[in-house]
Amino acid sequence: MDFVGKRRIWFIISTLLIVLGVGTMIVNGTSRGRIMNFGVDFTGGTLLTLRFQRPVTVHEVREVLAKYDLEQSVIQKTGKNDISIRCEPLDNEVRVKIIEDLKGSLGGGELLEADVIGPVIGRELRTQAIWALIVASIGIIVYVSFRFEFNYAVAAVIALYHDAIITTGIISLLWREVNTPFVAAILTIMGYSINDTIVIFDRIRENIKRLGAAKKNFAEIVNISISQTLTRSINTVLTTMFMVICLLLFGGSTIKDFALVLLIGFLCGTYSSIFVASPLLTLFKRRQKKLS
Repeated sequence: MDFVGKRRIWFIISTLLIVLGVGTMIVNGTSRGRIMNFGVDFTGGTLLTLRFQRPVTVHEVREVLAKYDLEQSVIQKTGKNDISIRCEPLDNEVRVKIIEDLKGSLGGGELLEADVIGPVIGRELRTQAIWALIVASIGIIVYVSFRFEFNYAVAAVIALYHDAIITTGIISLLWREVNTPFVAAILTIMGYSINDTIVIFDRIRENIKRLGAAKKNFAEIVNISISQTLTRSINTVLTTMFMVICLLLFGGSTIKDFALVLLIGFLCGTYSSIFVASPLLTLFKRRQKKLS
């Protein structure tokens, strides 16, 4: 298959997905006041930890919180009878009422912790998330430039941000909650994607040495290299997706959003390694050849 020759099709598909994601965030910012559904970690809020007299389920707690329009809160079991709740900022009166309602509805209990996460902490987390992405990108550029060439590094990083932007846009479109696990998922996606891209780039380098004497042009070598690694890429993504889908279907409510981000990101990562990074590298090499 002529992967490089059909690059305009791949680039159009990527552009449409990016435009859809960015457009969704703009619409959300206009209509909802926020480009994404930022959770307590980023916006600040209330953290409650309670110990009940019996084991309670997350579903039971969520049903009680639904009376206060807080069913989207992050609820976690932290012990046999302990439950942790992270929700939007609450007035003291409302917080007391919710605690009493939880105790009364779920058979009694005691409050272990009640903290307020201020907006300053939320801003610090956002800043740290941005710095994490920047540092990861710089590290990838340095590593790939050292192992291959700078052209390879630029193509790889563009593909990574392609994955991050599309994944973020789809999560914004679905209006799923964005917390610190989202940042962890994006960094995981970047690691997965760069690994897949490096495999293809490594095969390109091998084929340049092996097929150079046959006077193959660079685009032909890229096509051959992608074809040789295609089965490996497909098998890797399928086995990975199987585990992520299991997490999405059978994991707890607190991990489902994380699994969804991984599901979208791994698909984007496999796509970009084949249809974005490699064709971009071909274009960069062609331009470099013309300039020289």
